[in-house]
Amino acid sequence: MAEVDYSTPEGQVRLLIADVSTDTAKRVLTDAQITGFLALNSGDIRRAAAAALDTIATSEVLVSKVIRTQDLATDGAKVADALHRQAQALRDQADAADDAADDGFFDVVDTLPVTNRPEHTNGISVWGL
Repeated sequence: MAEVDYSTPEGQVRLLIADVSTDTAKRVLTDAQITGFLALNSGDIRRAAAAALDTIATSEVLVSKVIRTQDLATDGAKVADALHRQAQALRDQADAADDAADDGFFDVVDTLPVTNRPEHTNGISVWGL
């Protein structure tokens, strides 16, 4: 049984989605799936965890649905709803972190090709254009 290394992005995603079993057979997602979620979300841990929770929620709805037997009842839709809310909370945290990291400045990008200057300039470079 391998211990999860919580200092790695993969371990941190597992921590956020509560997939922390030391028994790899009992984990909800494989290491490859966690790596895939990180790749799909440009390495952003919170967004990768949110995507993982959404995927788990979808699976829960498809597999569990609503089941009632003698003294046991499960409701996959309610579980999925809770997982989707947690995923949205993680996305909100990621957005807040992105906003906090924004330095408030912008870049100026020249969008006009050198060979296609504005009319009446006869190809002469005009300040600001």
